Amino acid sequence: MKRRIVYIMLLLMLFTIPVEAQCAMCRAVLESEEGQKTAKGINNGIVYLMIIPYVLIGLVGYFIYRNKKKTPASDS
Repeated sequence: MKRRIVYIMLLLMLFTIPVEAQCAMCRAVLESEEGQKTAKGINNGIVYLMIIPYVLIGLVGYFIYRNKKKTPASDS
């Protein structure tokens, strides 16, 4: 069952869609630029900064799960 969930999560990560993370004001200013390299860079930066908290929370959750699952050592 757990492997199935992991496989489903991996499959969902493979089929992601591109996201646009710019606010309306930033988009209006950056769309006027020729080539839109700056707009793509800012969009990638926003997405990058948005992902970091989720990764950190996931790591904390994983370590809590791992510590709860450990069995206490016997005192022999």
